[in-house]
Amino acid sequence: MDQVTPNFAETADPTEQPDFVTALARGLAVIRAFGAEVPRMTLAEIARRTGFARATVRRSLITLEALGYVKNDGRNFALTPRVLALGHSYLSSTPLPRAAQPFLERLSEIIQDACSVSILDDDEVLVLARVAPKRLVSLANPVGSRLPAYCTGSGRMLLAGLSDAALDAYLARVVPCRFTARTLVDPSEIRRVVLEARTLGYGLCDGELENSIRSIGVPLTNVYDRKVAVLGAVSYFDRVAPAEMIERFLPHMRRAAEDLRSILI
Repeated sequence: MDQVTPNFAETADPTEQPDFVTALARGLAVIRAFGAEVPRMTLAEIARRTGFARATVRRSLITLEALGYVKNDGRNFALTPRVLALGHSYLSSTPLPRAAQPFLERLSEIIQDACSVSILDDDEVLVLARVAPKRLVSLANPVGSRLPAYCTGSGRMLLAGLSDAALDAYLARVVPCRFTARTLVDPSEIRRVVLEARTLGYGLCDGELENSIRSIGVPLTNVYDRKVAVLGAVSYFDRVAPAEMIERFLPHMRRAAEDLRSILI
């Protein structure tokens, strides 16, 4: 999505701004330290993951616990459901997920597979809206899911929307993980397929994030021709071949993207 640069952002490092609240930034970093692989952690473990001093982490945890975002069983800390309100605030204040939902429902009914709308956030694909047939509900990543951009169809299309300099910067700082034998991890190869996606107007990944999953993504542009997100679809290997995904899914996805374009700002 297009981002507006604040008027006060004159320095290269935003943390050097006089109004930057370090304590708030540290508290958010503590929240982000938790994940599926580490849902519960001790103070020492959180300190290691964030790189903060234990005293700093302790102050953040005390504050977050007092506000109801963290709970403590005496040794381990864990997030509470109240954290979901932070994400809900964004989703409820952002028109894109609401605008896209009926289009996703119609597209999913046509292709009989899962589809979603995503943006690039912190070098990852962030799912903002999704729809899946009931029999395939486990196929679609839920709203709020984060996925690696380099090995998903939507992610490759999002990377294709970056400038060459921004793409090179992404490839320089991201360390690709080999999820399957098919996953591309060489930066030059990733750059090649991203540029190919830019030329073709769609990104395709074949078993790179999961062995049994194929995914495809097309850009979503607004009425000003700015790329604001990506419309993606996923399917199982035994349901749709790559050629069919391109020949059958792609026209419907592009039509849905064009229909969406007229209401995006």
